[in-house]
Amino acid sequence: MAIVKQYHKDTNTTYVYESESYWDAEKGQSRSRRRVIGKLDPETGEIIPTGKRGRKKKDPAQDIPGSSDGTAALYAQSLEKIQALEERIRTLEQQVSGLERRNERLAALIRKSDRLLMQNHQMLVDSLGEE
Repeated sequence: MAIVKQYHKDTNTTYVYESESYWDAEKGQSRSRRRVIGKLDPETGEIIPTGKRGRKKKDPAQDIPGSSDGTAALYAQSLEKIQALEERIRTLEQQVSGLERRNERLAALIRKSDRLLMQNHQMLVDSLGEE
């Protein structure tokens, strides 16, 4: 594997890639795979990692509650909405459960009615056949 540096004019940034060569049998020629490692710091020459692996961890102390840019109020409103929605979900789940039990009882009544109807029909057919 090789390290490759590539300068991007539009962003004025040099990116550092890890390049791996391999043989593509289908095309009959060598190819390379590149994976970005990070950006090159122009002053120090250090590689600044990019992507999920290279991102700096966020300080939990700087998280939303108590922030000065108005996000704390938005955060509090969002929490209230979430709690209200969770309560609504619990209520709806209870209603659904009750309706499912009711449907089962109604389905049992329909099955019983069908059986009685079939018995009555059979008795009618039997009585007409005897005459």
